[in-house]
Amino acid sequence: MWVALAADAGYHSEANLKQLAERGIAAWICDNHYRSRDPRYARQAKHKTTPDTLWDKSAKENKTRCFRPQDFQLAEDHSHCLCPAGKRLYANGSNCTIGGRHAIKFCGAERDCLPCERRSQCLRKPDTTKTRQVAFFMGKRDGTQSHTERMKARIDSDTGKRMIAARFATVEPVFGNLRHNKRLTRFTLRGRQKVDAQWKLWCMMHNIEKLAHHGYAG
Repeated sequence: MWVALAADAGYHSEANLKQLAERGIAAWICDNHYRSRDPRYARQAKHKTTPDTLWDKSAKENKTRCFRPQDFQLAEDHSHCLCPAGKRLYANGSNCTIGGRHAIKFCGAERDCLPCERRSQCLRKPDTTKTRQVAFFMGKRDGTQSHTERMKARIDSDTGKRMIAARFATVEPVFGNLRHNKRLTRFTLRGRQKVDAQWKLWCMMHNIEKLAHHGYAG
């Protein structure tokens, strides 16, 4: 009998992945950025701004986040990378070691960075920092991949995508919706029969909402 383990990003750590590998357990454990690498989730942001009929789930305004390395496009020959504004950053360190990992560093040109309208999104201190620098990690310096890097490749494979998608067919989203979105943190009635009836009413509301969101209403 084949047994596989699938888990969310809360269980993703180098130590956990190492233990699974040493025990020979087939596992697919998401990292925090796996959705950004999967084109199936490219339009997921639109759901965060869809209002709920009972409680507003729209995205709250957060502090502006600077562009991260994954927002930059690395050239195939690693000679340069392109920033979100389409400007070229030039290599200023192709054989660096950071935390035991091989890294390639790039730096923008002042003629591009100084007049750029997206400086506030790219630099933490745009008033004092002239150009943007970014580093891409290419693996461990000794030539072996970390367990995290191997798991990313496994998650991004066709099999990995199917395994992760299979996790969505669980009851956890129902509990999350009722507890977090609908704020069902406790029952207001007492007795098994009354609590059972109250729980079924909340579940009925959950199902009706799903039907309405999928276009069955009206």
